[in-house]
Amino acid sequence: MTKTAPGILISAPSSGTGKTTVMLGLLRALAEDGLTVQPFKSGPDYIDPAFHRAAAHRPSFNIDTWAMHEGLVGGISEQSAGADIIVAEGSMGLFDGVATRGESGFGSSAETALKMGWPVVLVIDVGGQAQSAAATALGFRSYNPDLPFAGVILNRCASPRHERLARLGMDQAGVKVLGVLPRRGDLALPERHLGLIQAVEHPDLEAAIQGYAAFLRDNVDLDAIKAAAKAGPAATGTLPKPPAQRIALAQDAAFSFTYPHVLTGWRNAGAEILPFSPLADEAPAPDADLVWLPGGYPELHAGTLAAASNYLTGLKKHAETRPVHGECGGYMALGDVLIDKNGIKHKMAGLLGLVTSYEKRKFHLGYRQATLHAPMPGFDSGARLRGHEFHYTTILEEPDAPLAAVGDADGNPVPETGSIKGNATGTFFHLIAEAST
Repeated sequence: MTKTAPGILISAPSSGTGKTTVMLGLLRALAEDGLTVQPFKSGPDYIDPAFHRAAAHRPSFNIDTWAMHEGLVGGISEQSAGADIIVAEGSMGLFDGVATRGESGFGSSAETALKMGWPVVLVIDVGGQAQSAAATALGFRSYNPDLPFAGVILNRCASPRHERLARLGMDQAGVKVLGVLPRRGDLALPERHLGLIQAVEHPDLEAAIQGYAAFLRDNVDLDAIKAAAKAGPAATGTLPKPPAQRIALAQDAAFSFTYPHVLTGWRNAGAEILPFSPLADEAPAPDADLVWLPGGYPELHAGTLAAASNYLTGLKKHAETRPVHGECGGYMALGDVLIDKNGIKHKMAGLLGLVTSYEKRKFHLGYRQATLHAPMPGFDSGARLRGHEFHYTTILEEPDAPLAAVGDADGNPVPETGSIKGNATGTFFHLIAEAST
């Protein structure tokens, strides 16, 4: 079997260790060296790939061993064609996944590395410890002996003495140190209530990425990183098929979360993507076959959306004869009322009876598996779907017919079933894939 470009996976013992800034700096530094770098993201996170694209100047794709079947993973891996090196970013801690196996695994970054053949570079926050960090590294390297392990990058090192002690521990454990990053408080990416801000909202993302790259270049052995990358066996497959030929896709700061592999599959199959901005009061293309409102932050722009008469008129006219679908934030925008954090009620499109409140916040996070009670764009009744839900919004009213029976990763039912009314459908989960048959 032919080989793909060599790759590595950047991971960590837990969230918050600095792996995203390491990832962005590494992507840009390698690109500055003249390499064509293909980024990937392990797991369902839909914010990081936009940052990856800004750093590598190449689209980044999610690979998810819980939600994706083998054919889809193969189709996504084909997107690295022409790359010189692959750099993937893990999610949460290296071995963190769910309890119940999904389409091809439990969803951990370690599974992605094993499946793709990418050695792991573990980013360890050594703040508050020195030689003890080696015990962490040794435990992660030994937890699954089959997992390829390249070495560690020691982050937030306080002083040269701190570095000497941390390196001593790694030497005693036989763990290769690929870099040591001094502690710097200005390297953190801005955050908000759903984690990182969107890439398009960063006040000066290009300057930040350039700074990360320079920092990595000064403190990480890039040649050792490149030498550690390994190629796994090539795989083939298919990406998702488009739900219509001409798709009007809302795209702005309120609607920005669509998985890259989904849009790429639509385009590769010949579908026309027709972007429009509800925040700019743009109506969807009048000759579109389908209007798709992806997730995002409508709760931050509810007043603007409620006053966007051209957008609302065009959306409602489309829904008289053709399908409209919304995911998460898009679902909220298709509803009747959205209550913002200050308790102010904003009238939304009213194509569904949904009433949601960001004032009464409750965290909803996790994989979702759904079996459709009724058709939705691209899928027949009875189709089994996989997705991911991530929001703080509370449903106050969901009066329309449920679109699907929805459960979490372990099959436990969740109340967010989605809705269908006329030509409008919506879900709180972001669609990742159709389950394999």
